Amino acid sequence: MSQFSSEDEAELQSLLRELLKSVKDRISGAPSVECAEEILLHLEETDKNFHNYEFVKYLRQYVESSLGAVIEEETENFTRGDGHAIGTGQDTLVHAVTKRTRESAKYKQMMQTLKQTMMVVVESLINKFEEDQLKKEEMDRKSQHEQSSSHYTDNCSDSDSSFNQSYAFIKHEQLQVIAEKLDPSRPREVRLEALQSLCYAPPSDVLSCESWTGLRRNLSAALTDPDPELSDKVLQFFAKTFSSSPLNVTKDIYSSIAKSLEAHFLYHKLSFPSGSTSIDANRPDMARLLKQMRLMNDFQKEVTTFWIRHPEKYMEEIIENTLSLLALHSEQGMSSPGSEKSLEPIHLISLLDIKATWFKKWMHGYYSRTVVLRLLERKYKSLIVNALQQCIYYFDSCDSVREETLEIIHSLEHQQIGPARRTLYTSKELEFVYFVHSLCVLGRLVMYTNGRKLFPIKVKKRRDPVTLTDLVVILINIMYQHPKPSCVETTHADSLSPTNLVMEVLRTLCDRTECAVECLYKIPLIETLLAPVITLLKGKLPKLNSLESALTHTADTLARIATTERGLSLLLYDRNLVSAEGESISAAHVIVQFTQRLLAKELHVFSELEIPPAVSGAFIFVCRQMYNTCEGLQVLRPYSLHECIAKAWRTTSSMSERVPTPVPGAPPAMASQELQSVAAWEEMLLDNLLNFAATPKGLLLLQQTGAINECVTYMFSRFTKKLQVSRCEKFGYGVMVTQVATTAPGIAALQSSVNLLSSPHAVWELLGHRALPNKAEYNLREMATSVLDLMDRLIIINSDAKIHSLFNYEQSHTFGLRLLSVLCCNLDSFLLLESQYNLSELLLQGQRDNVTEPPSGEGEFIIDGLSVERNHILVRIGTVGGPYERRLPSRALQKGNDPYPWPIVSTYPLPKYYILDVPKTLRTKQGIKDN
Repeated sequence: MSQFSSEDEAELQSLLRELLKSVKDRISGAPSVECAEEILLHLEETDKNFHNYEFVKYLRQYVESSLGAVIEEETENFTRGDGHAIGTGQDTLVHAVTKRTRESAKYKQMMQTLKQTMMVVVESLINKFEEDQLKKEEMDRKSQHEQSSSHYTDNCSDSDSSFNQSYAFIKHEQLQVIAEKLDPSRPREVRLEALQSLCYAPPSDVLSCESWTGLRRNLSAALTDPDPELSDKVLQFFAKTFSSSPLNVTKDIYSSIAKSLEAHFLYHKLSFPSGSTSIDANRPDMARLLKQMRLMNDFQKEVTTFWIRHPEKYMEEIIENTLSLLALHSEQGMSSPGSEKSLEPIHLISLLDIKATWFKKWMHGYYSRTVVLRLLERKYKSLIVNALQQCIYYFDSCDSVREETLEIIHSLEHQQIGPARRTLYTSKELEFVYFVHSLCVLGRLVMYTNGRKLFPIKVKKRRDPVTLTDLVVILINIMYQHPKPSCVETTHADSLSPTNLVMEVLRTLCDRTECAVECLYKIPLIETLLAPVITLLKGKLPKLNSLESALTHTADTLARIATTERGLSLLLYDRNLVSAEGESISAAHVIVQFTQRLLAKELHVFSELEIPPAVSGAFIFVCRQMYNTCEGLQVLRPYSLHECIAKAWRTTSSMSERVPTPVPGAPPAMASQELQSVAAWEEMLLDNLLNFAATPKGLLLLQQTGAINECVTYMFSRFTKKLQVSRCEKFGYGVMVTQVATTAPGIAALQSSVNLLSSPHAVWELLGHRALPNKAEYNLREMATSVLDLMDRLIIINSDAKIHSLFNYEQSHTFGLRLLSVLCCNLDSFLLLESQYNLSELLLQGQRDNVTEPPSGEGEFIIDGLSVERNHILVRIGTVGGPYERRLPSRALQKGNDPYPWPIVSTYPLPKYYILDVPKTLRTKQGIKDN
């Protein structure tokens, strides 16, 4: 295939055209022809689909057919050694074969043929381009005469062909003509024609031309033109620029849109809907503003992915233009309900981006967050003031407004703006989306140190500035005002619910130590959280729209506070709360008293209400975060909470046991859903009982309840499923298992589930007075099922039958010796094992047997993993003291001629090498202590 036929040239031309179409976006975005050439030259490095293009596959096949024989011949020559001397290695061989191939005559012939053919193909493409251009210009002239309202075009360098468009480069003179045609004094048809031509041109050429300043001014004028077709064409050009231009270009476009909107809102007051009136998104002026704001918002959310690669001044310009626009706020906007207000930019962006995703993304990275916070502090603090004022307004609003929240949430949950979609929005909906947007902005702001420094903030109708604590108290009160869910809405996902939004903020603050210290660990906040609880303890019903929801969220927040040392101290020791009896007590006492009443069902105000077990479980969980620690258990111990939980567990357990066996045809005694609820409540109580085992004293209390066996069984079932202990504990069950295993009742309960030997009590319970099986034969499939079996099969290997029963004797026995080393760290455990199984003699015999067999004389000790491990155990059990009194041999070998310099122990007493002389200074100090 050294020569190309006419069919090959036609195929190459088609494949090359397809390749250029595939990369047209890259080429059209290039600022110059030279840049476009560089893009094509480095296409293999930048395009992951390079080797999938048909043109590339065709060239690869051509090269293989032309040079395949040459490459194979050269490779054979080198592998036989017939070629020049080369180094070893595949890379060296490849380089050598490549060099010889490129020096061959066939390679030169192939390259010459390929160059000539490609020149013909490219020349043919250029001629085709010129023909298409002439046809296009002729069609444009005819079209202008026949139908002036049809597509308006200019004789700039573009074509209907996507291939030709991708190679279109507009001249500066043509751009100057377009700028003149876009002048507001020109007729509508002329301006529309210029905009159509501008949309065909590459944005990089437009933005780099000398007439860009005037062109930008005229584009801004067209953007505000009442004619929707003109403004839509400008937005179309701006959108194309955003998607294909670098930040130094798109920032100018973004600034144009922002300043255009700012000027519109400054000089054209838009009335805010009142009463039953609504704003119509299809109204021409409103549709134009929403489209511009949508384009801005989409750019705001995408720009964070690449602005760090550009100078900070570009980012700062974008941020400042945004904040300047959103900070526009008339005096009427802060007035009381009922007075005339103006529609502002913040209302539109709240409608388009309800949860302030743009602000969250800008605050995520330190690079942009620093600029945002600096500008908010110095120039645009009014934006935060207005957001705070909106949250206060929602909190102070009348009950009728809050009762309509569910209806508003339902209407906004899936709202979209556009054709054939919802277009009317009432004043209450606008106020609500502004509140949600403000809440999300404030929640993100207080996450960061410099954001919290903006507080306290002075707002209208409040004598004192609003502090961080005041803000969180307001948010908690908003959470308490959660409207009663209706039956229809129970399955509706209300991600816009004020309660859920507030809880997101509170959880975020709890998870960040600095935020929690400054915002949550305050007495006023704890008082607000516990206000409904104290009211219930007094026998009164608090004024809450949803008692169950409020109590559950309160308990969730208190539990998160109690997980930290400082938060726990605040709950346990700050006695600033007034109890139902009128005495000053800490929050912990209020919580445990309320929990006791819930478990005993002694709250009379609940007699008419059905409070689900979830509420009781939530408050038990708060107590659990306290009694998981020694300090918390000491404070809660007088209340005998473990007995209350155990009593409730037994009651629930008996209920589930009394459920009769279902009989076909008979009505069920208890619904399946109710059965599941009872089972879940029983499991929850058992789980909380189990967590008393987190401390030694708590383990004693758990043992006194008589439920330790059930708790351990439950723990093992969760452990085998690899379930987390709870949403607040970051450790697994290992700590708790270790705690349980330190007592005789605990290890007895663990024996059926897990096997731990962490204390002499556990060793005695499992191995005391128990002889080893020492069978004559062991089945290969016989597994160890107890601690005694483990000792027999892996540790005390005293017969060939035990050795042959292990698939890998050395590894298995090493594991057993490591376990024995841990056991022998406790003197009581070692003495028990030594008295029953004579461990020392067994280990010494193993060392004596592990020698070479020379023709004459005594053999030398073999240094392997088992002899090293046995040596370590023998020294450990044969000496006592610390690092100044004995020298323990290492378990690892050393580099050099003597890899194991420590003497091998095969008899007692131990070599003196391992026993250190006590320094005189230590002896003197010891003598002084004895005197």
